[in-house]
Amino acid sequence: MSSLEAAAHLPASNRLLTALPRREYKRLLPHLECVPLSYKAVLHEPGGPIKHLYFPLSGMLSLLSVRDGQGGCIEVGVVGREGMVGLPFFLGTRMAITQSLVQLAGEALRIRANKFRRLIGSQSKLHKVLLRYTHVRLMQATQWVACNSLHPVEKRLCRWLLTVHDRASGDCLPLTHKLLAAMLGVRRASVTEAARRLRRAGLIDYGGGQLTILDRNGLEGAVCGCYHAVRAEQLRLLG
Repeated sequence: MSSLEAAAHLPASNRLLTALPRREYKRLLPHLECVPLSYKAVLHEPGGPIKHLYFPLSGMLSLLSVRDGQGGCIEVGVVGREGMVGLPFFLGTRMAITQSLVQLAGEALRIRANKFRRLIGSQSKLHKVLLRYTHVRLMQATQWVACNSLHPVEKRLCRWLLTVHDRASGDCLPLTHKLLAAMLGVRRASVTEAARRLRRAGLIDYGGGQLTILDRNGLEGAVCGCYHAVRAEQLRLLG
């Protein structure tokens, strides 16, 4: 994809890049490549090298903590068009600490990690924006740990569905109860019962590997305060 074609994505896409002054973005532009984010693609593995950084234009990725020797994983964060995949590299390490898994297909602008390091100095606007983004990600992880420990599955499910819906292009999401259980770190039966209650309330519908958001406002009324706290901080710092 040409630089001009990549630039055309930006006005309504990745918020970190759209925050840059034109001159700084033009300096990055020749090194950005538009790539697909294919459903279930893995961009980074725990302990593996971070060779590229990704700025999603659409879609969503889950950051998963893989349980060594036990199988399975639990979600510790998500990244959509508000952020960047590969944050540990910005913080000074070349190795990933989580698995980056595409949950909603889309597109991203990709840059080679070594080129990123040479282009982004501590006085650049992107450096400052990424520091704010790091704060948002840390708050998200901290809030989710508390949420998973203190709140019932139904409220945690509402939180996760709203988080995904914020980054989706529509109301129909490719989500199964098995996937939801894995992301929330609970038994599948617990998710099934929570989803059944939300469906009876007319907030969602599901079937055939798809889950549809029917009443966004209703979900926002049913969710715990964790979703609203993280969302408010994201909007405050990143827009």
